[in-house]
Amino acid sequence: MRLEGIHHITAVTGDAPTNVDFYVRVLGLRMVKKTVNQDDPGVYHLFYADERGSAGSDLTFFEYPGARCGRPGAGMVHRIAWRVGSEEALAFWAERLAAEGVATERDKHGLCFADPEGLDLELLVSEHPDQPLVAEAPDIPAELALQGFAGVRAYASNPGASAPLLEDALGFHPDGEAAWERRGSERGSFYVYDTPPPERGTPGAGTVHHVAWASPMDELESWRERALAAGAQATPVIDRFYFRSVYFREPSGVLFELATRDVGFDVDEPLESLGQALMLPLQHEPRRAQLERALTAIINPRAPA
Repeated sequence: MRLEGIHHITAVTGDAPTNVDFYVRVLGLRMVKKTVNQDDPGVYHLFYADERGSAGSDLTFFEYPGARCGRPGAGMVHRIAWRVGSEEALAFWAERLAAEGVATERDKHGLCFADPEGLDLELLVSEHPDQPLVAEAPDIPAELALQGFAGVRAYASNPGASAPLLEDALGFHPDGEAAWERRGSERGSFYVYDTPPPERGTPGAGTVHHVAWASPMDELESWRERALAAGAQATPVIDRFYFRSVYFREPSGVLFELATRDVGFDVDEPLESLGQALMLPLQHEPRRAQLERALTAIINPRAPA
């Protein structure tokens, strides 16, 4: 049994139009699904990824219009890291972001910046042979594009408390102090803890809601049982239509999801037109007219004119 690194990461935005513009137009990701939060259908759930919506590249957002910006603290992911292919790619992104008025900081590891609501992001030159997961943005050369997730950094006051679940139940491998890697046969991602700030974290726009790890469909229940045996309060398997999921909090407080890679976003619309139409779960389809009136108007920069 193997978890194939990060499946997706879900965060919160209070401004869907600005969010779409930044992640699609500026960062060059493809919007692969425009739908609603299945548990709160008055809220958008927007998905950005590579050209096929591959697990390992998928950053998603719940939109709560006008939500105040949050502040990450203990028990929260505070930084998302993507892979790029070269030092030349880092230079390209530093120049591109500067042209958009986005401040960046270059260090020996990579390029750091924040999205318009303060979500910390980082680009790292890939050290692994994982397949690049690239979107076909017309003004970004493929060799310089984002290539999928490298990992996430979270805040934890006592990282050692999470080690038994991470290592024994989920098969994460220690990779230094307060750092782990979860690598499968195809992909891997890091999971690192940093010392939290003194202020208590507050959820809100620009904060991460949860991080999901990729599981084969036929192994999901077994991973759930391993998490339960390690003391996690895991949910039953939930059908999210595009994948199946199990949720629980790891001991440091970060919300984990285990999600399957076996369905995909082209199950209800053609691959070539992903993300262009509002797709609704079947249980919410009778409310389409009401939801379309209530949801924020957004423009997908990659949609046909």
